[in-house]
Amino acid sequence: MKIAILPGDGIGPEIISQAKRVLQTLRSDGLSLEWELGAIGGAGYESSKDPLPEDTINLTKAADAVLLGAVGGPKYDSLPRAMRPEQGLLRIRKELGLFANLRPAVVFPELASASSLKSELVEGLDLMILRELTGDIYFGQPRGRRQTESGEDEGFDTMRYSVSEIERIARVAFDIAQKRNGKLCSVDKANVLDTSILWREVVTKISEEYPTVELTHMYVDNAAMQLVREPKQFDVILTGNIFGDILSDEASMLTGSIGMLPSASMDVNRKGLFEPIHGSAPDISGKNLANPLATILSVSMMLKYTFNEVEASQRVESAVKSVLSQGFRTPDIYQAGSKRVGTQEMGDAVIEAM
Repeated sequence: MKIAILPGDGIGPEIISQAKRVLQTLRSDGLSLEWELGAIGGAGYESSKDPLPEDTINLTKAADAVLLGAVGGPKYDSLPRAMRPEQGLLRIRKELGLFANLRPAVVFPELASASSLKSELVEGLDLMILRELTGDIYFGQPRGRRQTESGEDEGFDTMRYSVSEIERIARVAFDIAQKRNGKLCSVDKANVLDTSILWREVVTKISEEYPTVELTHMYVDNAAMQLVREPKQFDVILTGNIFGDILSDEASMLTGSIGMLPSASMDVNRKGLFEPIHGSAPDISGKNLANPLATILSVSMMLKYTFNEVEASQRVESAVKSVLSQGFRTPDIYQAGSKRVGTQEMGDAVIEAM
């Protein structure tokens, strides 16, 4: 099983370092794993004047899965748009055809009180947001800036989805819902947007292929409200790129910390790019403060979804649950009475639990 590892920027190398220790432990115990490192984001620009160097593209295409740290930082903000670290992330999704983004929001019992919501609203929360990743307003053409007839500057972007794009993400969502609790909520803005009207029509049609899954529809503004009002009503949420970007970040904070949540971006053959949902956090880079658990849980998702190594995936997840039950906490999830540790020490605890 070949993995391309892209540490990236900021805290990326630190959290990836702990994830590599998990992979090394699994390999020592008999799992056939190998990996090679590549540059992306600011690191790619510094090495090759490109946030996604050609060598990295070739490396990731030759691999079975990709493990990514984080990209970005204020020192790159003055670069031309095409050279900024985030463009490397958008481009690799396109290069690898990663159209399905899986963003779980799970509340570990020990962290229920760390949520910004009351404990009783989030205890036992386990939802999956499925975000379409390669279409919508982020990639639609035409886009740009221009002058109006009156001489005023304006910017414009295009929201666009085809039937085939909606069909393939819908089928992934229904497949996942079948394996969970059989409930799928499709989120759109069909009362305003033509794109969303088509989205709702196609998702409804695909639902006929999945009679055991209960399909509901919800407008995105209502969904944003319901996520903080009654989040446990959801099992799987299916939505487009821009709505999914916003709703998945909102859902992440229900869990207590953005530092706890992994993600997967998959192609049609289940090859995936796995990464924590948090950013590069340059303010704490190199200070042994970053939470590596989201990255370690991303390894668990990789083992499960791409390699179908369910037992190994559960072993990693169980180790994370174990260290939390023992009271280990990085600063982002620290609570009075728990054991405050750094990035390295949290990695030590996970390896010990494994």
